[in-house]
Amino acid sequence: MVLKTSSSEAAELGRRLLVELDRLGIEPVLDRASAAALDLDDGLDRSELTAAADLVVVLGGDGTLLSVTSGTIGGTPILGINLGTLGFLTEHPADQLFPMLVAAVEGRATLERRERLEVAVSTPGKAASVHTVLNDVVINKSALARIVVLSMRVDGQFVSRFKADGLIVATPTGSTAYNLSAGGPIIHPTVGVIVVTPICPHTLTNRPIALGIDSVIDIQLESQSEEVFLTLDGQKGFPLTTRNLVRVRRSPDPVFLITEPSRSYFQVLHRKLKWGERGG
Repeated sequence: MVLKTSSSEAAELGRRLLVELDRLGIEPVLDRASAAALDLDDGLDRSELTAAADLVVVLGGDGTLLSVTSGTIGGTPILGINLGTLGFLTEHPADQLFPMLVAAVEGRATLERRERLEVAVSTPGKAASVHTVLNDVVINKSALARIVVLSMRVDGQFVSRFKADGLIVATPTGSTAYNLSAGGPIIHPTVGVIVVTPICPHTLTNRPIALGIDSVIDIQLESQSEEVFLTLDGQKGFPLTTRNLVRVRRSPDPVFLITEPSRSYFQVLHRKLKWGERGG
């Protein structure tokens, strides 16, 4: 179990979940921060939960769920309960927690595969650092920095040299995150593509491009700047220099989200993006 630790609602629901798990004879496993929020002593590192559990229940928002999906998943399903604001990933309301939990325990839950991206950042003479994201990889400049120049190759072939505020490489799951704000397309989560969206491009013909899911994307900073950063799922980031090569490819370890079969993705879009609603 993982909680949004700043939420009293998540803590209260977490206590109720512990009681229900005890009733069902299921041993709970929590990360350290969630355990502390519930006044418990034991806990694992959050990235280790999926390896230690048969099911991960997330009580919070999309950010809380993303904090779980940076490590090894190994097929462990994730049930996201929305106690945040938008909630594309944690799509289930709090009153659905216990029915969805029982369905998962009884093997009746519907799982939806979500592709992740593997991000390798290499520097000459050093071992590459490798990360995994569910939503997106973002390269962007600071507020005061000038436009940056980023070159991109796909499967070894030169694609373009982007002059922009930055670049977003997103999964279909991440298409409704920063990609959407930057004018990128909404992609159904089961479609096998990677979308690359420039952020405020200097050349207006630099538009978002959808690539095959098995594409290997190499991005390199060409402009000299000390204020360019790589951000992974909005959870962690670090500065980039012209000596770094960022390689993005499909991860062999996807995420499996528990979904409600009677609720379509388009219903989620209608509810979250308020499509079709009349103005006041």
